[in-house]
Amino acid sequence: MRLTAMSDYSLRVLMYLGSSDDRLCTIAEIARAYGISENHLMKVVNRLGQSGLVETVRGRNGGLRLGQDPQAIRLGEVLRATEEDFDLVECFGPDDTCRITRVCRLKHALRRALKAYLAELDGWTLADIISNRQSLRSELNQTYL
Repeated sequence: MRLTAMSDYSLRVLMYLGSSDDRLCTIAEIARAYGISENHLMKVVNRLGQSGLVETVRGRNGGLRLGQDPQAIRLGEVLRATEEDFDLVECFGPDDTCRITRVCRLKHALRRALKAYLAELDGWTLADIISNRQSLRSELNQTYL
C-alpha cells in the first residue's frame, strides 16, 4: 500500500505543528522546512482543518496549530481523514469488473491486511511520533527557540 501525497504531507504538517509547542506556524514556514509546494500544503491544511486536526487562525498574526492534543490524534484517524479510499484492488471499489470477484478469496486476505494495517496505526498517536521534538526541530531548522 502506498499513501497519497495528501496523507504524507498531512502527517508531516501534524509532526511540524506538534513539535512547535503550540505556537502559530505558517504554511510558508512549513513548506520551506520540508521543501514542498505552498499551494499543495494549502489543500492539505484545508482538509486537516475540516477534520478538526488543525486549527487555523486568520488575520495578520494568524497561522496554524494543532486542533487537538497530540495524545488524541491517532495515525489511523489521520489516514482515514486524508485518503480518498482504501480500494487496494478493483473489487474493493464500486467499478468492479473483475470476472472472479464472486469466488475470489484474495479480497478477504487483503481486507484483513488493511484492517490490521489501520489497527496498527490506530495504536500510534502523534505524541508517539513526535516524542523526539528537539531532533525534529533541529532537522527542520525551526529556530524559534
